[in-house]
Amino acid sequence: MSSGGPQQGPGAEHPAYGRLRRVTDTASVLLCDNPGPLTLDGTNTWVLRGPGSDELVVVDPGPDDDAHVDRIAALGRIALVLISHKHGDHTDAIDRLVDRTGAVVRAVGSGFLRGLGGPLSDGEVIDAAGLRIKVLATPGHTADSLSFLIDGAVLTADTVLGRGTTVIDNEDGSLRDYLESLRRLHGLGPLAVLPGHGPDLADLEVVTQTYLDHREERLNQVRDALRVLGDDASARQIVEHVYTDVDEKLWPHAEWSVQAQLNYLRE
Repeated sequence: MSSGGPQQGPGAEHPAYGRLRRVTDTASVLLCDNPGPLTLDGTNTWVLRGPGSDELVVVDPGPDDDAHVDRIAALGRIALVLISHKHGDHTDAIDRLVDRTGAVVRAVGSGFLRGLGGPLSDGEVIDAAGLRIKVLATPGHTADSLSFLIDGAVLTADTVLGRGTTVIDNEDGSLRDYLESLRRLHGLGPLAVLPGHGPDLADLEVVTQTYLDHREERLNQVRDALRVLGDDASARQIVEHVYTDVDEKLWPHAEWSVQAQLNYLRE
């Protein structure tokens, strides 16, 4: 990164901290340096710009990180900020970025709205920065999760990650909704996947089928565990029985997904 601000990195590969890495003709990614068990290499802030446009759309400004916000603000005139879902690693930078740029922020939840854009709705088509962006409701990871469809690609946020699998939120996530969202995305065909964490992927159809297969495998494992442990087994007991292939440090988060699986099976 040069002292003049973030630079486009045509040859850069993920992870590339502090550099705007072009992924498609209209989508580039700025990776925040906030790696962790749930954020993988960090949060992907997506920067969208149509050919010849002097404006840009930012999807998920990320955590409250001064350096990351500075890099976003230096990219140019922001026509709009879109929020994929409520989690702080995607939203905590909103007010700092708005203070710097005056950008309008749109989301499902009213708590993240800034300016006069109003809430996002499923199926809405947004014309901004020389692009047409279609909003897709893809709840499950959280109740407010959205994906965004643009020019042969879909921004999947935390619904589909660049690697690994998604945790179901323990407050308002739903495995039933999540499976429906995966099926909806699968039906879009072989689009590029631009995720909220991890590297971009080539084929949405393949990735979502892998996710669906994995979820069914986990559900079968939970069913088997209940037969061994009893129908009243706790999520923690099932994690210890089933998730032997997962680092124990992640077991508390795995409990969220197991509880979601138990809720699904017991409905």
